Amino acid sequence: MVKMDFGMKNRLSKTLNPKTGRTVMLAVDHGYFQGPTTGLKKPKESIEPLIPYADSLFITRGILRNCIDPNTNIPIFLRVSGGPSVLKELSNEEITTSIKEALRLNAVGVGMSIFVGGEHETKSISNLGKLVNEAEEYGMPVLAITAVGKDMDRDARYIGLACRIAAEIGAHMVKTYYCEEDFEKVVEGCPVPIVIAGGKKIPEKDALQMAHDAISKGAKGVDMGRNIFQSDSPVGMIKAVRAIVQENKTVEEAYGIYESVKNGRYS
Repeated sequence: MVKMDFGMKNRLSKTLNPKTGRTVMLAVDHGYFQGPTTGLKKPKESIEPLIPYADSLFITRGILRNCIDPNTNIPIFLRVSGGPSVLKELSNEEITTSIKEALRLNAVGVGMSIFVGGEHETKSISNLGKLVNEAEEYGMPVLAITAVGKDMDRDARYIGLACRIAAEIGAHMVKTYYCEEDFEKVVEGCPVPIVIAGGKKIPEKDALQMAHDAISKGAKGVDMGRNIFQSDSPVGMIKAVRAIVQENKTVEEAYGIYESVKNGRYS
C-alpha cells in the first residue's frame, strides 16, 4: 500500500475502525440514479435511526445538506459521480462534485463508480484517475465502486479484474460485490482494502451470511444499503451487520440480534 500522509491516514481511520481495521458503511446514495427508491422515499426519516450504528455514511451532497443533522459526528464519504438515471446507460457517468465541495462538507472521503466492461469503461476509469489526482492534493481518500453491468458475470475473475484496475489507478479503497467462489483471491489481488456491496434486497439471514463470509475471506467491511434500509427492521439489521463486522459474531448470533430488535426484545 502506498505511504499515506497524516491527513489521509486520519480520514481513513474515521471509517476503518483502528481497533479492528473494519468498517460498516451505510450506503444511502441510491437516489442519485434511482430517484425515491423503496426505503429512502423519506431520506431523513430512514437514515437518522441508523446513524448511531454506522461507521460512516456513503451519501450524495444533496441528501447530506438537506437530510443529515450537521451536529452529527458520523463520518461522511461523499458520492461524487453521476449523470445518467436508470432510464439511460449507467456507465456514462461524469464527476459531478469537486474535492473543494467535499472539503466544505467536511467529508472524510469521496467515492465514484467505475464500469469495467461497460460501454463507457475508458471514461469511467479515466475519471477515477482524475479524481485521485485531485483528491491526493488534499489528503482525501477515494473509494472506487466496481459497478457490474447486467451482462457481466459476478465471478472472481471479473471482480478481481475490476478491483485490481481500481487499485492500479490509485483508489485507496474498493467497493465490490461478493462472490462465493474464490473471493479470497479477489482480496489477495487487490492491494487496498475491499468492502462489499450489499446489492439487491435478499433475506436478512442470507445478507448476514454474505457479510460473514466476506469478512472471513479478507474483506474489511461492508458498504450496505438496501439490505438494511429495506429490511422490515432496519435498526435490527444494521446492529446485526455491525455485530458480524466489528464484534466477530456468528451468523446465528447476529440473526438473533436482528430478530430481537424486530420483535421489540432488544434496544
